[in-house]
Amino acid sequence: MLLGCIADDFTGATDLAGELARAGLSAIQLNGVPDDDEKVEAADAVVVALKSRTAPVAEAVAGSLAALRWLRARDANRIYFKVCSTFDSTPQGNIGPVADALREALGDPLDLVTPAYPRNGRTVYKGHLFVGDVLLSDSPMRTHPLTPMTDANLVRVLGAQTPTRVGLLPIETVAGGVEAVRARLAQLARDGCAHVVADAIDDAQLDVLGDALAGRSSGAEPLLATGGAGLAAGIARALRPQAQSWAGRRAGAWPHGPGVILAGSCSAATLVQIEQAKPRCEHLRLDPIDLETRGDAAVVDAIDFATARLGRRPIMIYASASPQEVARAQARLGREHAAALVESALRRIAIALASAGAQRFVIAGGETSGAVTDALGVRALAIGPEIAPGVPWTRSADGKPIALALKSGNFGGPDFFTRAFELMP
Repeated sequence: MLLGCIADDFTGATDLAGELARAGLSAIQLNGVPDDDEKVEAADAVVVALKSRTAPVAEAVAGSLAALRWLRARDANRIYFKVCSTFDSTPQGNIGPVADALREALGDPLDLVTPAYPRNGRTVYKGHLFVGDVLLSDSPMRTHPLTPMTDANLVRVLGAQTPTRVGLLPIETVAGGVEAVRARLAQLARDGCAHVVADAIDDAQLDVLGDALAGRSSGAEPLLATGGAGLAAGIARALRPQAQSWAGRRAGAWPHGPGVILAGSCSAATLVQIEQAKPRCEHLRLDPIDLETRGDAAVVDAIDFATARLGRRPIMIYASASPQEVARAQARLGREHAAALVESALRRIAIALASAGAQRFVIAGGETSGAVTDALGVRALAIGPEIAPGVPWTRSADGKPIALALKSGNFGGPDFFTRAFELMP
């Protein structure tokens, strides 16, 4: 295994696996930590997808260490901790605590960190994360319902989550090439830095970082890096000459049964995508307050609405709402309880629709994707064609006739939902 990856949510995992495949490595995604005796087909890169981004810190650390043990038992010494390209976290974690735990378990290698992902408009300059041409703190992520990002300075953000020292690899050093990067990383390690945030504003700079990291490890000694899919792709391109063509990879047939869109994300991009899709879908909105007030009846009504229309046009069930509506629901129900109500409802709806014959699911939102994938019992995913940067179609690799497109809330253009079904293999 050239690269073992641990992703902190399911959409991030498919984003990563798709980029690794695009960079020339064979990749497979596993949803949750496999059992020790579970058969997993060989691949250059294996991505273990967790639901740890907003989990309690101790739970996130324990799950990540379990994934690390599984990967290490299969000779993965290059470890990539995949986080969101908007660095979703809080002052308590979970990026810092998980990265610290992985470092300690690996023998404390220096952790290079960057969420830069230019293909999706994420760049890092002077340690500050930009979304398009605005600072992260001025983007819609400022009002994220679970992980509001009000500071764009990643050295400061990560520094609040770890007792260790966080350094910066500035753009001038990255522009100086591979040897300049290696020399600076060595100096920062001598200075006591445990994590180093790296600037990058284009793919060429991510390739420099990838070359520097791949060159630091022959695979015999541990290597740790943390970031979005962009840095992982840079590492993958550096490792591509070592990639193997796995003859055993399943070709498989893609299911073409009824299509369903389930959206829990409240990102600005998802809200636009929902409005664009409405004229071409049967659609129904879930309201957390209604789910609390009417309980089971509200979920049953949604299932009845969807199953009665299944097969005519794509069905879209969404809980996405404006920041004002989200704030209103959270004020009445509490942040965690409102999210749990939506997640539970979408799990039940997904199970019911799959039982009724739905085979193609487009899911928006990391938490929603994890909940639905788990509910459908899909443990392994084969990577298919890209719908939008960071979002490929995937197919169950464990025998279930299910195709999934797991979309981070902020990813994709305005027509993403309808385009997804048009690009179905």
